[in-house]
Amino acid sequence: MSMEFGWWHKDPEQGKMQVRATVHGGNITWHHKHGHHTSWILHPPSEDDWDKLLYEAGKRVPRRLISPKQFEEIKLLRVSKARYQ
Repeated sequence: MSMEFGWWHKDPEQGKMQVRATVHGGNITWHHKHGHHTSWILHPPSEDDWDKLLYEAGKRVPRRLISPKQFEEIKLLRVSKARYQ
């Protein structure tokens, strides 16, 4: 099952951009775009992006939009991706 998380991020240099993280099958892809009529571009996640993803996913667990097991998988993705960078 694919899970999609999105939020807006303000950067003093690049301006306002929309960030999207999609988790599917043990993989995660990150994209961002700057305006409504622009294309999604691959986005290298920062530590703040990972923190925001875990915050957004954590809000969905009590509402049963994602299971605790799926939340743990997202945490494991952060750890495994950190090893390879």
